[in-house]
Amino acid sequence: MSEARIGVIGGSGLYGMDGLEVREERRVETPFGEPSDAYVLGQIDGHEVAFLARHGRGHRISPSELNFRANIYGFKTLGVSRLLSVSAVGSMKIEYEPMHIVVPDQFYDRTRHRADTFFGDGLVAHVSMADPVCPELRGLLADSADDAGATVHRGGIYLCMEGPQFSTRGESMIYRGWGIDVIGMTNLQEAKLAREAEICYATLAMVTDYDCWHETEDDVTVDAVLEILRRNSVMGQDVIRRTVVQLSKGAAPGDCGCCDALASALITDRTSIPAATLSRLGPIVSRYLDVPEEG
Repeated sequence: MSEARIGVIGGSGLYGMDGLEVREERRVETPFGEPSDAYVLGQIDGHEVAFLARHGRGHRISPSELNFRANIYGFKTLGVSRLLSVSAVGSMKIEYEPMHIVVPDQFYDRTRHRADTFFGDGLVAHVSMADPVCPELRGLLADSADDAGATVHRGGIYLCMEGPQFSTRGESMIYRGWGIDVIGMTNLQEAKLAREAEICYATLAMVTDYDCWHETEDDVTVDAVLEILRRNSVMGQDVIRRTVVQLSKGAAPGDCGCCDALASALITDRTSIPAATLSRLGPIVSRYLDVPEEG
């Protein structure tokens, strides 16, 4: 399979990809533990793809239990350079209706219990997150959604809450006052870790509900979300397929800056970095640091 593989993370309601010609399922060992599931390696319309079910097949992993580091590290070791994320979100604006698609360009963090960096243990890095979404991928996702006939909102702020409970009504009203566009439980950690791993990242946010702020719509429930997800899954897969095809026609990643995020981010004196830390982070830092050989 090619080195410039495209990765897809399937969220709630998207545990597989119709049209993905499966070649193998691969379990990947990482120094951060096990990813959510086996990576499904294959082709979409002849283009190489690695697919991972974010919550595991059967939706058995809670947002707060997700091993984000293992998931992104696994994509990195598989040679993924562009990562497309599909997620269910609640709308915080009246014009973002259920069944609409939002392609956010910003995040706001309201999580509390999650590991969201590869660094530490003697190696410090400060990557820029001013623009946390790859502009190239974001544009292609939005264009593909337009071509698929979806109602698309380009840009916006995705608030990442801890979960697994839905918002209180008070929280929901406050978030609206902050100017938040959509709310979800998973994407910020993926974006941070993808940036540290120098992987381009963008989110296809599928609106399922109005959270609990709307005066006339029912409060969000699992049954309501699942019904919208069933209706939305075909559209989401079509958008991803179109994006994969367009990515495979384009130039190699790099112009966006995502793929050089560590170039000026590593600040620890090279002679002070523990060998074990270097070895653990080899796939991520080997462009910039001499990584000791194992054994």
